[in-house]
Amino acid sequence: MDRLIDDFGRNLNYVRISVTDRCNYRCKYCMPPEGVEFLEHSEIMRYEEISFLCRVLWELGVRKVRFTGGEPLVRRGLVSFLKDLNREFPEMKTALTTNGSLLGQFSYQLSEANLHSLNISLDTLDPVKFADVTRLGDLDTVISGIRAAVKAKIRNIKLNTVLIRGFNDKEIGELMAFAKREKVLLRLIEFMPLEDDVWNEDAFISGEEILKMLPEGDSWKAERPDSEQAGPAKYYRNEKTGDSIGIITAVSNHFCKYCNRLRVSATGKLRTCLFAPDEIPMRPLILNGDSDGLKSLILDSIKNKPRCWNDVRAGHQHMSGIGG
Repeated sequence: MDRLIDDFGRNLNYVRISVTDRCNYRCKYCMPPEGVEFLEHSEIMRYEEISFLCRVLWELGVRKVRFTGGEPLVRRGLVSFLKDLNREFPEMKTALTTNGSLLGQFSYQLSEANLHSLNISLDTLDPVKFADVTRLGDLDTVISGIRAAVKAKIRNIKLNTVLIRGFNDKEIGELMAFAKREKVLLRLIEFMPLEDDVWNEDAFISGEEILKMLPEGDSWKAERPDSEQAGPAKYYRNEKTGDSIGIITAVSNHFCKYCNRLRVSATGKLRTCLFAPDEIPMRPLILNGDSDGLKSLILDSIKNKPRCWNDVRAGHQHMSGIGG
């Protein structure tokens, strides 16, 4: 069986697939103030196409697929699709990244879909700042959604917080207490330079500094990652309290050497790196049901996966157009 091994020996067994470009938020670091022009429905892969793609990816050794957006839960029929996918590939780890706003409605159904992990974006616990950064969001709705997901017993729930100096860097203790109280894992993420008109160096906080900012800073020791923690985050445990936290150093100490992922846009275009300027159209082969041709295209494309994002950074990319 062919495997997705790139020219640097990395086993690419994890794919992030955007199911929609639409979102019910307009987050400042994801969309420009004027918003974006959304795709026509005909331009977005149908669920049958995504299922076909997942079959091909499975045959190429992919064992984890994360569904993203936009906001994936705004797409009608997503939960039914996830249930069908789980029935066809019960050993495939399926995951979801969400802003949490619709979890109150869908958590029990997601649990029934045997979701392997759930990432929820939450950058502040201040309702005023939350409304400002999301432009349309309501913090109480997200908190209710987090609690619904925990109550539904969805596995491996993580809160992802992008730490930005001058915005939420004083909330670390409060965010940690909230995560502990709600029985979810908090991960603090370095602010990545995706868009030059949003990112600035003064707002950046390195992982090393984040670790020093944690309460009882001397008590945090690096954990040895287990199979559930495989990925970009480094995890730390507090020797006094037993609490755990993840820190993702995507900029200061990037994980490119161990990157195992590919990205697929909602239009069926393959991106070998988050920062790569080029996208490879796969949809014609998907629509034709050409599994052999699709395998060949993917295998050829990964030869161009860069060694590191620094080698290809374009400097002006909105996450809404890439897929979260």
